[in-house]
Amino acid sequence: MPAEELAIGVDIGGTKIAAGLVTPEGKVLGRLRRSTPGHDARAVEATVVELVTLLGARAPRAAVGVGAAGWMDSTGSTVLFSPHLAWRNEPLRARLEDALGRSVMLSNDADAAGWAEHRFGAARGENEMLCLTLGTGIGGAIVLGGKLQRGRFGVAGEFGHQTLVPGGHRCACGNRGCWEQYASGNALGREGRALAGSNSPVAHALRAETNGDASAVTGEMVTRLAEAGDPACSDLVAEAGEWLGLGLANLAAVLDPGIMVIGGGLGSASPTLIEVGEAAYKKALSGRGYRPFAKIARAELGPDAGLVGAADLARLPRG
Repeated sequence: MPAEELAIGVDIGGTKIAAGLVTPEGKVLGRLRRSTPGHDARAVEATVVELVTLLGARAPRAAVGVGAAGWMDSTGSTVLFSPHLAWRNEPLRARLEDALGRSVMLSNDADAAGWAEHRFGAARGENEMLCLTLGTGIGGAIVLGGKLQRGRFGVAGEFGHQTLVPGGHRCACGNRGCWEQYASGNALGREGRALAGSNSPVAHALRAETNGDASAVTGEMVTRLAEAGDPACSDLVAEAGEWLGLGLANLAAVLDPGIMVIGGGLGSASPTLIEVGEAAYKKALSGRGYRPFAKIARAELGPDAGLVGAADLARLPRG
């Protein structure tokens, strides 16, 4: 593989920073990983520089794509806001380009993962697609006409913050009733803690898992017990799946995609959630019976999706 065809992708998460050298076909030739250094934005930048420098020894002219949770401007140059780091209107691309001497493109982590699924994963060959990342919250990416759509200001795809329940559960975004308060890992954890704290006999598996400490229940725990067959946790996952399907129907009504790809930690861990969500989506879609259903598919690229997509986006012309 000629070095000039390679790109470097970096995926910045709340707990880890992963980087890889990526071919034009989406194959990762080498990976490096570091723990995210707390909330210190400058330390994060230094870690990115370190990883890119190490990987870049094999590809001196490789462009760099960086995906991170947060809002990027439409040009891929400025971090408008990041929930994990102290980046506020931070000209991160210029800072990294100065440090690295390489071209750098910034993207939202969900956009990067969605682009990877469009190019190399579950949605390859489909130019009208949505990708949802189900984890602690719900992120998303929009590809229409084969192009990643970031919106006028660069912050499109915040699917998890459509309001489904006016006056509902408080969301970290400041609003109430957001979709991610009903169909995410955080939502499953909240409902699991409420069930375990109710002293209901059906919550015996959750209480046993936490030695009776209801506050220790997590969404991952609820999902794992549900997939193992616990009836109470299965009910919680099914309820979240109903909410998932309602939000999917809303997205399909507005954007009419050919496929909706579901990934992220929760999406990967819970086939039941997606199965229930697909059935609920088909019940809730407007005009059902007179229009095609978008295909619902699980993401294929797993934890590599963010860095693969970021690297591929770095190859595109700026604009």
